[in-house]
Amino acid sequence: MRALLAACCGFLFLSSGALAQSPSAEDISSGKYCANCHANAHLIWAGRHGTKADARAPVSVGCAMCHGDPAEHVKSPANPMPRRFSKMAAAEKNEVCLTCHQGRTRIHWQGSKHERNDVSCSSCHQLHAASDPVRDKLTQVDVCFACHKDIRPLINRPSRHPIREGMVSCSDCHNAHGSVGPSMVVRDSVNDTCYMCHMEKRGPFVRTHQPVQEDCSICHNPHGTTAPNLLKIRQPFLCQQCHEPTSHRGTAGSLTGSSSAANTVARGCLNCHTNIHGTNNPTDLNNERTFRR
Repeated sequence: MRALLAACCGFLFLSSGALAQSPSAEDISSGKYCANCHANAHLIWAGRHGTKADARAPVSVGCAMCHGDPAEHVKSPANPMPRRFSKMAAAEKNEVCLTCHQGRTRIHWQGSKHERNDVSCSSCHQLHAASDPVRDKLTQVDVCFACHKDIRPLINRPSRHPIREGMVSCSDCHNAHGSVGPSMVVRDSVNDTCYMCHMEKRGPFVRTHQPVQEDCSICHNPHGTTAPNLLKIRQPFLCQQCHEPTSHRGTAGSLTGSSSAANTVARGCLNCHTNIHGTNNPTDLNNERTFRR
């Protein structure tokens, strides 16, 4: 028993001595030495930061690239790393990330809504993970909903984009790193963003519907609605917000055989005005201005 106890003590002594030795540069760059205490340290190399074929990736430099020189911390864990992200302000964290991640889709980060509200890169991105949830279409929305809670119920409404199915994600329409467009849309305007998928609505048309040319969100709520086709409210009530209450436009809806029945039955105004986004037809003057087929 004494021999076994002596062997165990010797093993512990040798192990502690090994840990006390100065680690090699390779052990630090690979994260092996850091993983002795920081269990999730090596996970970062399973992600994009560990791509050895990318000369910009920190895998060649190691933890020091983001956290600073670990020399004093290696001598004694009581000595903190130069950069402790849990103790740093959002601007300081972002400055470290922007050392490499500058330009391209992040060219408008300075002055963006997220930057002005002290959102840090680590608020959305998980670095010490094999897979970053915000880069996955199925899990990205949950990251965004951590702050944008008012949007979560909208994507569960009857008329919506296929966000829950992972076919559309927040970043398809919004650039979280900033943009020149409103609401951080990826293009310069709401319409140009919508046209990336809905190209048939772009035109050009001989006769255009002014709200369509101005802003799709005048009539549509892209996050989800209870009305068909992502309309904010159903017809004819949506159309009557702009069109003056004269003739049949202001007549109370009816389900009988009157002319106002077309306002409420089935597709409402679109029963007659089928080409509401713009038209090149027909030759009849009356139908030209009313967007009929």
